Amino acid sequence: MQNRLIKRTGDEISPLGFGAMRLPLKNGKINREVARKQIYHAIDNGVNFIDTAYLYGDSEKFLGEILQGEYRDKVMISTKMPAIHIRKYEDMEKALSEQLERLKRDYIDYYLIHSVDLKAMNRLLKKGLLEFLQKAKSEGKIRHIGFSYHGPKEEFEIVLDGYDWDVVMVQYNYFDENVQASMEGIEYAASKGIGVFVMEPLKGGILAGKMPSEAEKIFRNADADRSNAEWALRWVLNNRNVTCVFSGMNSIEQIDENIAIAEKTAPMSMSFEELETVELVKRVLRNSLKINCSTCGYCMPCPQGVNIPECLKIYNEKYLFESKGIINPALIDYFQYVGGIMGKSGNAGQCNGCGKCLRKCPQKLDIISELETVRKEFEFPGFNYLVSFIRHIGIPLYKYILKVLNLSG
Repeated sequence: MQNRLIKRTGDEISPLGFGAMRLPLKNGKINREVARKQIYHAIDNGVNFIDTAYLYGDSEKFLGEILQGEYRDKVMISTKMPAIHIRKYEDMEKALSEQLERLKRDYIDYYLIHSVDLKAMNRLLKKGLLEFLQKAKSEGKIRHIGFSYHGPKEEFEIVLDGYDWDVVMVQYNYFDENVQASMEGIEYAASKGIGVFVMEPLKGGILAGKMPSEAEKIFRNADADRSNAEWALRWVLNNRNVTCVFSGMNSIEQIDENIAIAEKTAPMSMSFEELETVELVKRVLRNSLKINCSTCGYCMPCPQGVNIPECLKIYNEKYLFESKGIINPALIDYFQYVGGIMGKSGNAGQCNGCGKCLRKCPQKLDIISELETVRKEFEFPGFNYLVSFIRHIGIPLYKYILKVLNLSG
């Protein structure tokens, strides 16, 4: 891959970075053996940047364990201050100390203030944020400083101009090109020499998966061999103002595919015809997507146990994939993955409207209202009783019948 330069810092970054937010899991925890092999494979093939965060479960500690020896100096790391947990100046020092200990490093290459908008930034400034950053940098604990932005595009440049930032991280993909920073904001950041890191290039996987039939037809007619993920990644990498695109890759095949895409996508390399193809698909998706959720998971955990991202994802997919009929794939998924048949229930009907998720949502969705929409869509009278019957009687009975049939065979 042809690395891209951050003018402010002089670092040359691989255009594809490894996002550690969605590492492979086993029994609810990071599958360390699988994740280690994947990360080493990515580094061995040119990826030199990994992004994590204090709030990404156990990922900091895991990265600290595996990025030692020969791999220690092959990769730069960005992690993030948990802005939502900061109540006083001392909380910033405590968080950074914990992160350095978890990562087993003397300094952090790129330290970002996590998930901020103008209001959150002003709150942190009153707690002494700038003084903390300067002190940590002078002590050598932080090399470079930035923030991940989750506010309206109208406020982006205000936050950007409020400090001498080195990098900024924004959500950016062909579906969401004008939310948060927007194309104009990204261009403005680049004009100041600030590195631009991109999260959600595939919008939580929506832009990589199966599309509505009309969208699939547009992509296949343009290039029958190019995957939906390639179209989405190439569109972001095509932007000359983008430094690095973070992808949460969960298999060796996915890593190889994304590296191959990054290798052949130089800035400004897409033709007008290709850009027009993406625009046509975007219009189709705009007409199909009901809830603008990227399944980032920042709204979690829910005090009532609602699996908010999965509820909204299943609802979206019902319309994206034209899932129709009384018994349809979306309804089956809802029963299995949030209804409680396959494990702990997390259905929308459990929401009590407490509102704790609202301030954490990067998209500023009215989650309470959206969950009520999902509930009305999937949860008919007797829903919970049916789930309980299937889980405790139907599935055991089915397994028993299969066992009997196998024995008789």
